[in-house]
Amino acid sequence: MSKIQVDILGLSINPNSQRAYALLLREVDGDRRLPIVIGEAEAQAIANELEGIRPQRPMTHDLLRNAIEALGASVREVVIHSIKEGTFYASIVFEYSEIEIDARPSDAIALAVRCNAPIYIDEEILEESKLRADEYEEADASQEQQEEQASEGELLGEQASRKRHDREQPELPLTERQRLEQELDQAIKVEDYEAAARIRDSLRKLDDM
Repeated sequence: MSKIQVDILGLSINPNSQRAYALLLREVDGDRRLPIVIGEAEAQAIANELEGIRPQRPMTHDLLRNAIEALGASVREVVIHSIKEGTFYASIVFEYSEIEIDARPSDAIALAVRCNAPIYIDEEILEESKLRADEYEEADASQEQQEEQASEGELLGEQASRKRHDREQPELPLTERQRLEQELDQAIKVEDYEAAARIRDSLRKLDDM
């Protein structure tokens, strides 16, 4: 198997689903790109590590990294090695051993960014699947263009409607979620990641209620 090293180009909402995200991987020594659809929780786990956000208590991927290190092992690399019926398969490869553990690519990558381990993709998969990146980018660009056009056409009407609404309706107090979301945005802007992690924990508790 010929492996190609990739890095994370970015995360964005999947244009085909509001509850899924597209993790865009980029060839380190080339221009091929590959989007992988992952869940919201896994996207958040990857984004938290990339942004340097540290939760008060270890999350699942933090716990896995801590367990690996406590046992004296280390992750050498993660490899996306196959695709079956549109589903990618990956392995976590450990240093100084022949041990490989099957994993979802999203979990493997969330662990890789925590262990500073390189990410590889089988070259055949990258070559066969890279067209999906073009399709995704075209869909994303088309969606953005449509949103911009709609926004331009509706902006004046929305502004007038908002002014009328503001005059007619008293200002309502913020909900608990709205207040927390505003505090989270502010914490991220000032790079107070400890506060951001606490606020996100509070938001998750609201989701569980």
